[in-house]
Amino acid sequence: MAVSPARRRVRRVLTIDVVEQCAGWAAAVPRAGALCRRAALAALAAAPPFLSGDAELELSLVLADDALMRRLNREWRHKDAPTNVLSFPAQDFAAGTPATALRVEVAGAPLPLGDVVLGFEIVRREATAQGKALADHLAHLIVHGVLHLLGFDHETPADAARMEGLERRVLAGMGIADPYEPPLDDRRDAPAERRAHG
Repeated sequence: MAVSPARRRVRRVLTIDVVEQCAGWAAAVPRAGALCRRAALAALAAAPPFLSGDAELELSLVLADDALMRRLNREWRHKDAPTNVLSFPAQDFAAGTPATALRVEVAGAPLPLGDVVLGFEIVRREATAQGKALADHLAHLIVHGVLHLLGFDHETPADAARMEGLERRVLAGMGIADPYEPPLDDRRDAPAERRAHG
């Protein structure tokens, strides 16, 4: 007897490598690697139907310093300055594309999603300037970067609203306040847009 597609057991394997290139992260955010994995998983889970069907996936999260971020930003975006987060997708697809629709170059190999890289000093400065806990800002930028790997962007107002709404939902599920809402004492003077970069 055949198993109906709705009742078929789905096998998903996800490998998340966290590379702490900068020692500052471990000192400033205890269990930074675990927080990054949790944020990445939450972003992946909140972007259906991405994880549909059998999928063996892998992604890398790099906790870097500003020197590496500046070098990568200069090389890939032609901007000679560090930035908070950069995403390097390994796939080219529109947001919401099921993983089963993507191709893996080597049969049986995991589907690489790409890399998300964050700069310690700039992320710490932003968290301080915005009155946020560094761990919360780190989690937000991981979610933001992973959503970029899945095809989300903020190039148009509609795309930005869609991506930011998803970020808000993911972070709320993690117990993290809305990253786009300025602190109470800053609301009168806050700029209209406060976007993550990358």
